[in-house]
Amino acid sequence: MRADQFLVDGGHAASRSQAQRLIASGVEWRLSEVSPWKKVAKNGDEIPEGCEVRLLDAAEARYVSRGGLKLEGALALAGLSVEGLQCLDVGQSTGGFTHCLLEKGVRYVVGVDVGHDQLHARLRADPRVACLEGLNARAITPESLAQAWDDALSEVVEEDEDNETQPDAPYAWMRNGGEVAEDYDDSDDVKEHEIEDFKAQRAARAKAQAEGTLPIQRRRRADLADVQVAPVFDLITGDLSFISLTLVLPALVPLLAPAGQLLMLVKLQFELQPGQVGKGGLVRDPALYALVEQRLREACAAVGLQVRGWYDSPIAGGDGNREFFLYATLK
Repeated sequence: MRADQFLVDGGHAASRSQAQRLIASGVEWRLSEVSPWKKVAKNGDEIPEGCEVRLLDAAEARYVSRGGLKLEGALALAGLSVEGLQCLDVGQSTGGFTHCLLEKGVRYVVGVDVGHDQLHARLRADPRVACLEGLNARAITPESLAQAWDDALSEVVEEDEDNETQPDAPYAWMRNGGEVAEDYDDSDDVKEHEIEDFKAQRAARAKAQAEGTLPIQRRRRADLADVQVAPVFDLITGDLSFISLTLVLPALVPLLAPAGQLLMLVKLQFELQPGQVGKGGLVRDPALYALVEQRLREACAAVGLQVRGWYDSPIAGGDGNREFFLYATLK
């Protein structure tokens, strides 16, 4: 089996890309305790099934993505303890930041992402995590976030289609062979127009179902009944792409608790104009680093945030770009 696939199947890596980074850091395998260790030289090397493997540098495998290592370093630089906090993770993606927050002891994480089906299955199944998909961070409000959060905690109620039930036919007395007792009261008999109305309602429902316009009914899942939906967060983290933080910060401030904190990854290539970004999306001019920092400091001030720290990310971006973390609180 290919080495990168072997690491994923064996639970050593969360994805093929992570497995490939582990191989670059050093992976060895052996058939038995008395066999010599053999180094994996490239991703496509064959590793026999059932053999033992060891990682020479396991840091990459601590979280479901490299984002976890970035946030871990930023939390240390900012001196932040997140134990017991309710957090919002904007740009959740596969969940590197979320994974780090859980490992650091947060109480609950609400993740927001414009995409779908990206969060790692391990995190999606964690009762301390709510994954809100299809939400644009720039447009969220406390109300829309609360509604999406409640929907994520609920399940769709499927009504059983009962095609056998019909209203009682009119002239029910005819069931007795047409004999009518002198004291028979027909006031409760269903009228013909009521049957027609019933048929029309059934037909309209079938049409709406076929067109996808039938209203969706939801109910809270029993195992999540105790979760309180309160869109106020002690800490907001974020790892966003293809959008400037200057456009997102105004939507995040109303979601912060009075003593809330914000720790956002800054990706230079999305904070600059196309003409300022080099080939391959790389930003190499240190003067542009300072320009982005100044712009974000001004954007924070405009929405009532005080910048408390500006840190180098402990790990470069996947494209080789230098990245930073912005740490801010409400003034």
